[in-house]
Parts: sequence; structure tokens; C-alpha cells
Amino acid sequence: MLMIRDIEIANGLALAPMEGVTDLTFRRLVRQIGGCGLTCTEFIPARGLAEQHKKIMEMVKFDVDESPVAIQVFGRDPVALAEGAKIAQDLGAHIVDLNMGCPSKQVCRNSGGSSLMKEPDVVRDIVRAMRAAVEIPFTVKMRSGWDQDSKNAPDLAYLCQEEGAEAVTVHWRTREDKYGGERELDTLAEVKRRLSIPVIANGDIVDVSSALSTQAYTKCDGWMIGRGAIKNPWVFRQIATALAGGTPQEPSLDEREQTLLDYYEALRNRFNSDHGALGRMKKIARYFTEGVHDGAELRKLIFHSATVEEAEENVRAFFERQRQLVA
Repeated sequence: MLMIRDIEIANGLALAPMEGVTDLTFRRLVRQIGGCGLTCTEFIPARGLAEQHKKIMEMVKFDVDESPVAIQVFGRDPVALAEGAKIAQDLGAHIVDLNMGCPSKQVCRNSGGSSLMKEPDVVRDIVRAMRAAVEIPFTVKMRSGWDQDSKNAPDLAYLCQEEGAEAVTVHWRTREDKYGGERELDTLAEVKRRLSIPVIANGDIVDVSSALSTQAYTKCDGWMIGRGAIKNPWVFRQIATALAGGTPQEPSLDEREQTLLDYYEALRNRFNSDHGALGRMKKIARYFTEGVHDGAELRKLIFHSATVEEAEENVRAFFERQRQLVA
């Protein structure tokens, strides 16, 4: 268990915010499978949230029973970020999180995300403003630094703690690494040594082994899982089972098939058009099928589907063939 002030994060496991992925539909899927202690929205532009743009307000919707849930905001203006944080609190979020980790060019170009790691004075102003704006727990997510020559996460995390942040999540990659780089946990371990608030590890936590080895090396208080949860949404349940002393199980073919079909049906109900739903199906298939035997074949079938119905039929036919192979 991980506590962020009075918020219990079961199993110390959190779903990372991911653009175009961690919408309400995907978060429902993860919660249905089980094991995840904290879900988080996609990262939200603070100014759009403060101005309550219609599209943004759709992005921050969550279920009444989705608890605890965090809303993550990004930007550079302390006033807009504080206003966005206040709106997040008013909407009923249990935690508001500052994005200092996104490596995307668009976010960094607007001086948000991981670009903030180059401006400690701006970070101090932002954290002070956001902390003063809300009563709910306030957290920060960052990378180890901007590049290999400026791994300043220990200093910035300490700054955030001293200005009122109640937990930090640190991704071992730098912004320069983007989604590659050579795994390096020393910086994360140093953050943990420097801070008295909870430190959550992020980056390439994809299974029980990677979670436990990361914790053993860094002494982190919890884990945040991003792309690993798209490839294997059962990862939370598997890690939770291992932490409880049980033997983690791989999902059966039937469960994989039904989960994927249920998710596709939920996407279809969410989007205004089958075109939008099909596009999201194909995006998720890129990851979801990696853990499936002959997953490349299933991925190809879904990519080449012209309609939602064809995609769903291809899924059914693929899993039926897989069952026949193991019969």
C-alpha cells in the first residue's frame, strides 16, 4: 500500500497518464481487470481546463466510483496552472498532478512538460501557485532530466517537496531519451534518498520482475505503469498477486479475446463515428497484440480492417484459430 497524504494507493500501483490512451474507456478496462490502485487522466492543458473548453471537459470526465483518480495538467503559466488545478479539485479529483515529464515536441515547444526541468525558478513558482490553489493532494511527475548532462531530478524533486508537493513520480529516461535510452536507475535512487515524501518509479515497468527489481534497486514507494499497461493491461493484477505472495497468471485466450472485444465495443459506444472508434482500435492493437502468440498476424488483420465489424470478426477468427492450435 502507498499513501499520498490520506489517499490510499492499493498495491502502490498507478496507471500513467498517456495522451490518446488513458481516456475513460481505457481506465475502465484497467479497473475491470483489477490490481491498479490509482488511475490518471490523459495530460490536460491547464489553460483549456481553466477556461473549461468543451473538449477538455470531456477529457477529464471520470466515473463516480473511479477512486482514487488523478487529473494531470500541463503548461508553464503559474496562474493558469493554479486555476486548472482548482477546476480539477472542483470536479472531484482526488489528486492533481503537474506534468514535468512529457517529451513531446508540441508540449515542450509551449514550455510545458519536461522542458520545465530546465527552469527551476519557474518550477518553484508553479508548484507554489498550484499548492496554494488546492486542498487535495498535489503531486509532480518528471523525468530524470532534460538530457544526459543535466539529470537534475534529485534537486527538482527536493524543490517540489519543500514547496508542498506530496509525492513525486520519476521516469528514469531524460527528455533527450524520449522512448529509448539505456536504463539507468541511479538518479531515481538518489531522488528516493533525498526525499521524505513518497517516490514513485516510472519507465519500462512491464511485469512482476521489472517492478520488483526496480523497487529493490531504488527503494521506491510505488510504481507507475504506462506503455506496459497497453501491452498487458493484466500487469497490475499480476504484480498485485505477486506482492500478496501468490503466483501471477497469464490471461487465458478466452479472457484476452473477451477483454479486447469488450474494449472495442466500449470504444464504439464512446465515439461519435465508427471511423473514430476504428482508428483508436488500430492504435491500441499496435501494443495490445504484442503479448499474444502470433500477435503480428492479429495486428495486421486489425490494421487492414475497413470497418469496426470487420475488426471484431478478425479478432474472433484469430482467437478461434489459436484455440484450435492448443486443443
